[in-house]
Amino acid sequence: MTERSEAAVQRTGLAAYLKSGGLIAYPTESCYGLGCDPRNPRALKRLILLKGRDAAKGLLLIADHLKRLQPFIRPLRAADLARMQRSWPGPVTWVVPASNACPPLLTGGRPTIAVRVTAHPVAARLCRSLGMALVSTSANKSGNKPARTAAECRRIFGAQVRVIAGRIGPRRRPSTLIDLATGTVLRP
Repeated sequence: MTERSEAAVQRTGLAAYLKSGGLIAYPTESCYGLGCDPRNPRALKRLILLKGRDAAKGLLLIADHLKRLQPFIRPLRAADLARMQRSWPGPVTWVVPASNACPPLLTGGRPTIAVRVTAHPVAARLCRSLGMALVSTSANKSGNKPARTAAECRRIFGAQVRVIAGRIGPRRRPSTLIDLATGTVLRP
């Protein structure tokens, strides 16, 4: 996404679309992500239903900078923040304590939330131009392979999702998932 694309995001009303409960598909490090405004309960419910995802699994958030994730996480020790930031931006997702303000649909009812500062240029610029973190789950129906192109997203979701065109990154696997409290790698 170029600066011209960022201006187009604002002109096309993407921010208003998301605030009103809209869903988007956008390229990430390994596949297209399906996302929405993480503070909009209606959008979160729509996304979970559209995917056919078990709500107890929770969802993860991406952003272009840690500051956009901070409203969703509890304050962390400086050493923990430094450990996370050494892996960012990049395809490493951390499971951290969720703030009290974090919607239960994001956490799956658990006391934790999964967060990542993305290295993908389109996804990062999208967060920056919108001024917010985004929900990021693979763009697919649960149990199916994730979409790797904008055309696949349109075929799978039709008009239910606004597709942001772009190339996915070179990674073939989902982001590495690490539990901050234990250091356990939950997904390599």
